[in-house]
Amino acid sequence: MPTAAATKVSATADPALVKAPSPHPKPTPAPTTTATVPATRTPAPAPAPVPAPVSRLRVNLALFALGVATFALLFSTQALLPDLATAFSVAPGQASWTISATTIALAAAVLPLSALSERFGRQQLMTVSVAVAVALALVIPFAPDLTTLIALRTLQGAAIAGIPASAVAYLSEELDARSTVGAVGLFIAGNSVGGMLGRILTGWVAEGWGWRAALAAVAVLALAAAVLYRLLLPRARNFTPTALRPRALLATVRTHLSEPLLVRLFAIGLLLMSAFSAVYTVIGFRLVAEPFGLSAGLIGSVFVIYLVGTCSSSVTGPMVERLGRRGALYLAITTVTGGLLLSLVDNLATVLLSLVLITGGFFFGHAVASGSVSRAVTHGRAQASALYQVAYYLGNSVGGTLGAVIFHRTGWEGVVAFGLVALLTTAGITLYATGRARVVRRREAALA
Repeated sequence: MPTAAATKVSATADPALVKAPSPHPKPTPAPTTTATVPATRTPAPAPAPVPAPVSRLRVNLALFALGVATFALLFSTQALLPDLATAFSVAPGQASWTISATTIALAAAVLPLSALSERFGRQQLMTVSVAVAVALALVIPFAPDLTTLIALRTLQGAAIAGIPASAVAYLSEELDARSTVGAVGLFIAGNSVGGMLGRILTGWVAEGWGWRAALAAVAVLALAAAVLYRLLLPRARNFTPTALRPRALLATVRTHLSEPLLVRLFAIGLLLMSAFSAVYTVIGFRLVAEPFGLSAGLIGSVFVIYLVGTCSSSVTGPMVERLGRRGALYLAITTVTGGLLLSLVDNLATVLLSLVLITGGFFFGHAVASGSVSRAVTHGRAQASALYQVAYYLGNSVGGTLGAVIFHRTGWEGVVAFGLVALLTTAGITLYATGRARVVRRREAALA
């Protein structure tokens, strides 16, 4: 009888013995045939249609046209101030209120209207604003007296406020960050073109047919620009409406006003505009007097210099990338300062050259400051832009009114001194910001 060890060795040696068959094998079950049932799948949802990329060209052209309409209306009486002072037998300071009252109303209304733009949409508010402003422009030429003219211009300023309250916010939402600065520059370029066309048009029309016909001509120009804007502007795609919450609005405003960078940008806008407004409010009075003695048409033609502002503001994006925000502001301040000093010479060619420097430097600096506001915030862009516009148009009112009063009492030299004080303060703010930035960089380097 074989031993267990022998059995184990044999089993290992012979593969047939590895698994001995059972004497009573179990029947192999018949294979079960399973019917193959196709799996029921829930159809995948169709991908959401991807909206076509917004046309930057259409956006830029539309906002350019809107800028033309805005500034053509806003400063429509500026080239007419000597005519208005003569027609109503008032001093230059009183006639300047046809500008100052308009910009004060704009500054007062821009923040509340920015809240409405958060609720009803940037595009809708801009459209309603320009429509109301143009409608008032068609009525203004029939104003029977200066008081009525100022009242209608005040309403027009409040209506125009919806445009700056929404335009930069619209661009920030619909375009990428890099394109926004350039688009803001083109919008401001449209402002300069509108200001130029309005002043040239009113100057020549007033010389032939009077100031009422001149204001009617500006109304027609603004109407054409507004229609072009409405036809070109693409539908907003990235706007999300929010409820009207006054407390939230005030909280956002307080937050913005507690941000040192924004406060500095607001102050820069106010000061630059004060100097610029003082110059252009009284330049007509200076050129109509001796030793220049220009006619209303020729004085209006001087405003073709606004084209320099169109060019300088449209290159804001590349220049900021090259020089930085503060470097670009230093360049703007230096250019305007040189223009003011040059304007002291009583020579027409020299004065025109000085206006070229003042205009180019101002619009460049304004585009830098306003574009920087939209990039410095991540929420409440409409309110931040509105606060900048409040400061900017308050600067226009202060500069226009004080410029007219100073010119009436001390002459052009006083206006230049006023502008230089404003620019010196602007340079001080920018220099302070540069110092703060260096301190922050040193701290970051020390912590690294």
